[in-house]
Amino acid sequence: MSTSPARVPLRDVPADDVSAEGPVPSPCINICRMDAHSGLCVGCQRTIDEIVAWGRLDDGAKREVWTRIRMRRAASGRAQPPG
Repeated sequence: MSTSPARVPLRDVPADDVSAEGPVPSPCINICRMDAHSGLCVGCQRTIDEIVAWGRLDDGAKREVWTRIRMRRAASGRAQPPG
């Protein structure tokens, strides 16, 4: 029996939910392809280091990753992930 939280698509996670207390959902939306130019995943906008570390991060560090994702999206003009 798995006790890990269900994966919620990134586009379905309201901004307020990630900054609230409680489990932090994964940003993964199953569009897993690294962009050679940016070094970011095309789907979730994380670096490979952030992706690899995700399972070991505490909730505070996961929220910091979400903050960086939002900053990257804002800088690129992409408000939402592809799909």
